[in-house]
Amino acid sequence: MDAFFASVEQRDHPEWQGKPLVVGSSHPRGVIAAASYEARKYGVRSAMPSKKALQLCPHLIFAPHRFEVYKSVSKEIHAIFSEYTDLIEPLSLDEAFLDVTENKFDIPLAQDIAKEIKEKIKSRLELTASAGVSYNKFLAKIASDMQKPDGLTVIHPKKAIQVIENLPIEAFWGVGRVTAKRMHELGIHTGKELREQSEAFLVNHFGKVGKLFAEFAQGNDHRAVEPDRERLSVGCERTFGEDIMDKAQIIARFDDLAEELEKRIEKARFQGLTFTLKLKRSDFKQITRSQTAEKCFTTVTECVEQVTMLLETVNLENHGVRLIGFSVSNPAVVESSETLFDPQLFIAFEPY
Repeated sequence: MDAFFASVEQRDHPEWQGKPLVVGSSHPRGVIAAASYEARKYGVRSAMPSKKALQLCPHLIFAPHRFEVYKSVSKEIHAIFSEYTDLIEPLSLDEAFLDVTENKFDIPLAQDIAKEIKEKIKSRLELTASAGVSYNKFLAKIASDMQKPDGLTVIHPKKAIQVIENLPIEAFWGVGRVTAKRMHELGIHTGKELREQSEAFLVNHFGKVGKLFAEFAQGNDHRAVEPDRERLSVGCERTFGEDIMDKAQIIARFDDLAEELEKRIEKARFQGLTFTLKLKRSDFKQITRSQTAEKCFTTVTECVEQVTMLLETVNLENHGVRLIGFSVSNPAVVESSETLFDPQLFIAFEPY
């Protein structure tokens, strides 16, 4: 969750507890990496320019980025996860899927495991976590978002379709800003309206991912928890026949490139914490800008928002741009193990 970095800072600095705090730089061109729940009440959120955040909350506290500390805390969280199962798929430093169908204590109910893990995170690390429990990854992730903060939600198979039908289409995995707009144009705004579409219709309009949308709408998700994470980055780039001469024209190319990156992320099943913009000017000078966040970049919306802010830090010095590249890197790493899969007991954990 976006508040993970901020929660660690408030834990380590008691004088900041209960106050609006962000992790990031107060520089006019700075970007917010994480916002506490107190800051969110003012409309401050991650990936927001620091200048705008200060306008919304003039007394905002800025905490310097301590990424090594966050990684260390993440390892402690994953150590707690591994007490119960070796089937852990990290989504980011503070979020993971756990397959507890067969767990180390033979605990029959996943919700009891989730409760124990939450209690250990609280007692050992002085942080709280939200958890979602269900019979597949899609529904476990949906459940983890339903009672934040410090929530524990179970979606039972008998209740799954009811929950899905009431979801806004934006809540579905893989539906970013561009895809949501296409869905709306087709009259699809909710999970119920998505369920009413045939698989053939969805594949025709959205390609291979349309099949996944159809499965999600029926409460199905056959993806296994995958502990192995050998890939280090996923990226794409595009070289243009003519130089692009101003930033507005550059931004106009972002949606298509972000959609391509989203497809590659999905195909590779990769999750990265660092987003990088690469530009090659007309004089062949290469410029890169990167931003590391606590939550992985996976959707078109997240990528476009991030890259637009990164572009603001670039001075093209009156040169055109002949190449634009996007990439995500810096995966969360845990030790690998043999993958076992039984779609019955999944937990999505989100410490905050």
